[in-house]
Amino acid sequence: MPRPTLFYHLHRRQEGEARLLALPSCQHFNKIASSVDQPWLDQLHSNSIDVAIIELSQLSQQEYAELTDSALMSDIEFIFLSEGKPNPNLDHLMSKSAGYHFRQPYDADVINDTLEDFAQDLQSQSTKLKQPLSSELDQYGLLVGSSRSMHKLYRTIRKVAVTESNVLIVGESGVGKELVANTIHLASNRVNQPFIAINCGALSPELVDSELFGHVKGAFTGAHRDHRGVFEQAEGGTLFLDEVTEMPLEHQVKLLRVLENNEYRSVGSQHLKKANVRIVAATNRDPADAIDAGRFREDLYFRLAHFPIRVPPLRDRNDDITGLAQHFLAYRNTAEKLTKTFSDDALKLIQQQKWSGNVRELKHTIERAYILAEDIILPSHITVTPLEPSTEPLADDVQIPAGMRLDELEKVAIYQALDNSMGNKNDTAKQLGISVKTLYNKLSKYEDQTDSDEP
Repeated sequence: MPRPTLFYHLHRRQEGEARLLALPSCQHFNKIASSVDQPWLDQLHSNSIDVAIIELSQLSQQEYAELTDSALMSDIEFIFLSEGKPNPNLDHLMSKSAGYHFRQPYDADVINDTLEDFAQDLQSQSTKLKQPLSSELDQYGLLVGSSRSMHKLYRTIRKVAVTESNVLIVGESGVGKELVANTIHLASNRVNQPFIAINCGALSPELVDSELFGHVKGAFTGAHRDHRGVFEQAEGGTLFLDEVTEMPLEHQVKLLRVLENNEYRSVGSQHLKKANVRIVAATNRDPADAIDAGRFREDLYFRLAHFPIRVPPLRDRNDDITGLAQHFLAYRNTAEKLTKTFSDDALKLIQQQKWSGNVRELKHTIERAYILAEDIILPSHITVTPLEPSTEPLADDVQIPAGMRLDELEKVAIYQALDNSMGNKNDTAKQLGISVKTLYNKLSKYEDQTDSDEP
């Protein structure tokens, strides 16, 4: 079994190199020392690296931008070493779950244990990846994927799940943020208690208080009976706040109060209730950008992001793309008791796409292709979102498969519109001529219908 690769770039070469090579766990790796003739980031790009130890006096803005804009953070486990001088760029990098930052004086035992943990996980992963191509994708909780970036995500989830820390999941639309949240719950000590999810972007402004905290009968017109809010429904368990940056600012204040004192009051009630929930929130926006734009309270961010997690986009999971396509096809075949397959050209087309809508877009593209195909899914069955919106009118002779149900046509139309609008639900609703709330309700219904397809 090949050993994983350790890259090291040491600011103080002689003393640092001797200290590093003395760590027992370094013997689990093939080691590559940084060359003084080439920037360390360029060397990371040009080599297959599993773990990188980077000792530096400062992380420049250019280095920070290059790390965050590349797939390096998803593919490589980082250990940064520094003298301890304030370094805002490195601090920001750590807030994006980049890895570990050890300051002088270094604790060799802690660094050694960290390397040991990396070595064990990476060798276990290598064993799985050497299995035949016909084997299914690796799975952790509700997540599937065998790429290095997904295994790094699994390790992160495993570590944070057993704590009581609030988690903020950041990722593009369609990467599976709710599956990550649910996996955190399943791996936590609260697993036998409820997991309650609510989409903050779909809440009616007039009913936010009632949805979050509940109301008593007669609290307002139409309140014909008591209603339990999501904090009460999730008592003892996990509350997932999806698209939390879309919550109006005046309601973010109310959420902040609950997180500060763990108390809330139902609408129309004088009785204070205690909240015993673990909060996992998610957003497809960069939190820093949302704060700068005045859409997201900074104090609420710090309450929610005890532990931020970045979910890799599908384009950074290149090894998983065709594997996920086969995975979705296999589960659809099982549900329908059929044996449809991909042609080689269809798989090549799938692998070549950008998948700006991520796993969600891929999954629903496969579902559409499955409906259109007879026995073999061909490239013509793969509907790919164009890079630019098409200005051509729809043809009058659009071919609709015979016997296709009206609800299936509606589902295909909604997901096509969602893909065309790059996951923007407001634009999708306008394009379809429906309200955003109606769109969320339909998407929720479709997700419920397809949940059985997930392992």
